Amino acid sequence: MIQQQILKPAGEKIGFPGIGWHTFTNTYRSFLDETGAPIGVQQKLMRHSNVATTMNVYGNASLRAKQQADSKVVQMVITEAKPQTESQAVAV
Repeated sequence: MIQQQILKPAGEKIGFPGIGWHTFTNTYRSFLDETGAPIGVQQKLMRHSNVATTMNVYGNASLRAKQQADSKVVQMVITEAKPQTESQAVAV
């Protein structure tokens, strides 16, 4: 009732058609993941009986988390790809 009469109309009004409780639980799971909370803790907080539900149904990473992870990989590649100076090569 609340979803149909309040959430969905409010979502449509601000440009998010189809918003519902699932949207909020997905967001909550993404936020938990960003805190570094272990998956078992996330499962318990979301009250899932099976951890696969937490991982597979609500396992969407936020854009911010994906960007941060990608940035770390790029930095690793750039750092490893830098040519060593003669003094660095001798130190190794």
